[in-house]
Amino acid sequence: MDFGLIIIGDEILSGKRQDKHLAKAIELLGERGLQLDWARYVGDDRSLITAELRAAFASGAAVFSCGGIGATPDDHTRQCAAAALDVPLVLHDEARELILQRMRDVATEQGIAFDPDRDDNRHRLNMGVFPVGARIIPNPYNKIPGFSCTGLAGGAVHFMPGFPVMAWPMMAWVLDGQYAALQGQQRHSERSVIVYGAMEAALTQLMEDIEARFIGVRVFSLPSVDHPVHGRHIELGVKGEPVAVEAAYADLRLGLNAVPARLGPELVRTTKS
Repeated sequence: MDFGLIIIGDEILSGKRQDKHLAKAIELLGERGLQLDWARYVGDDRSLITAELRAAFASGAAVFSCGGIGATPDDHTRQCAAAALDVPLVLHDEARELILQRMRDVATEQGIAFDPDRDDNRHRLNMGVFPVGARIIPNPYNKIPGFSCTGLAGGAVHFMPGFPVMAWPMMAWVLDGQYAALQGQQRHSERSVIVYGAMEAALTQLMEDIEARFIGVRVFSLPSVDHPVHGRHIELGVKGEPVAVEAAYADLRLGLNAVPARLGPELVRTTKS
């Protein structure tokens, strides 16, 4: 199964806030022997968000969506999820109880009587209005839940707030609950070598030959002109299923013998089990 990430909000694209979800998603997946396959950034535009979510539901992937599930005018994610699934929005029963519980807690903290009919409290219930068929993602920070939905093609999107303090434990909860069977499979590894004195153009044919002969293995080339340790160099390697990577890397090293270049240290990375 592929894993994807959608990060929603004008504040990210404008630079008012720096995204932290991408690095954390990679970390949480890596700790479980999994990897992030793609990521998207999208602003607070309903048509763009709906298009991204529709593609996610059709992809068959497990996708985390961060941001835009609040109840202010610039929060559109819940509405876009319903549009992408072509289903109505309804107040989720369990979400309603969790939000009411949160409001009771706040009233107690403030030393005031809880009034569920107060305008601001009734407005807060909008945060529990989800697409029909949604499933709750518990929020350990303040009880205001996120939600998950599954498309007809099997793609599941897990919606959570943009706040890292809420989103990250919710993401971990989804991974450990719904995708526990995928964890620890060691399905991804990388092997690479530092290459000095070669141009990428001289390595292109070798890279293409490796990918053609080893199905499921991807070759990568990461050039650097001012690395603090290695200076000008290329990190050339292969990544994919561990057994196939070992065979492809052996052929890559053989091919590099024909290139007039000096080889440096090797690098090995394997996702944690």
